Amino acid sequence: MTDDRWEPPSVLLAVDLVILTLREARLHVLLVERGVEPYRGAFALPGGFLHDEGEAIEAAARRELSEEAGLFDVHLETIGVYGEPGRDPRGRVVSIAYLAIAPRLPDPIAGTDAAGACWTPVEDVLSTSAHVKLAFDHRRILADGVERARTKLEHTSLATAFCGETFTISELQQVYEAVWGVRLDPRNFYRKVQSAHGFIVATGPVRRTQNGRPPRLFKAGPVQALYPPMVRSTQAGHEAPGRHADPEGGEHS
Repeated sequence: MTDDRWEPPSVLLAVDLVILTLREARLHVLLVERGVEPYRGAFALPGGFLHDEGEAIEAAARRELSEEAGLFDVHLETIGVYGEPGRDPRGRVVSIAYLAIAPRLPDPIAGTDAAGACWTPVEDVLSTSAHVKLAFDHRRILADGVERARTKLEHTSLATAFCGETFTISELQQVYEAVWGVRLDPRNFYRKVQSAHGFIVATGPVRRTQNGRPPRLFKAGPVQALYPPMVRSTQAGHEAPGRHADPEGGEHS
C-alpha cells in the first residue's frame, strides 16, 4: 500500500567538468577558485547547478564551461554520476561529471561565481604530497577523469592531436609519459607504436638534429581506434619523465 504522506526527497542536479590539457609537457587540469560559499576561496572543478528543469544536462555543462572558464567548442564525454549523501553541505546534490582532454587550450577567464581560473599540474592535486586541496569530492572526480583520459590514450589515437602536424616517435612518447605519469622505455614504446596498425604514418624528410642521427618524421594515421591497443605496462613506475635515449637517435627530456 502506498503511503500518501510520503514525499520524494529534494535533490539538486549539478554538473562538474574535468578539463585536461598538456602544458610544458605536463598534464594540467582547469581549476576555478570559488567566489561564493561553501568553500569560498578553495579550488574546485568548474561546474554548477542546472538553471531549471528545462535545461539539458550537457547544455548546462557547456554553459558552466563558458561562464566559469571562457572555453567553447570542447568535446565532452561523461565520466560518471556522483551522489553520495553529504558530498555537498547545501543538501543532497547529484552531479554528472564530464571529461574533456584537448591540446592547445587557451588561458581560462573566470566569470560568474568563480573568483579565478587557472591551469594546474595534475600531480599537484593527485600526488601523495599534493599541496592543492579541492572542495567537495572533486579530487575523486578528477582522479576518475584522469584515469579515463589515460585509458583513452591506450585505445585511441588521441595522443597524436597533442603533437604537431609532423612529429617524431620521441615527441609522441612525451605525450604518453605526461598523461600516464610514467617513464617509458623508448624501444618498447617504439615497438608498440609500430605494431598499432594505422596509428602513425611515416612522412616527409627527416628532421635534422644537432646530435645523433636525424629522427624520422611521422603524421597521424587514418585510424582512431588502436589495434592492438597501447596498453600501459604493469611494470611501469610512477616516475616523472626524464632524459633518456631516443631509438631514432639523440636524447630527449
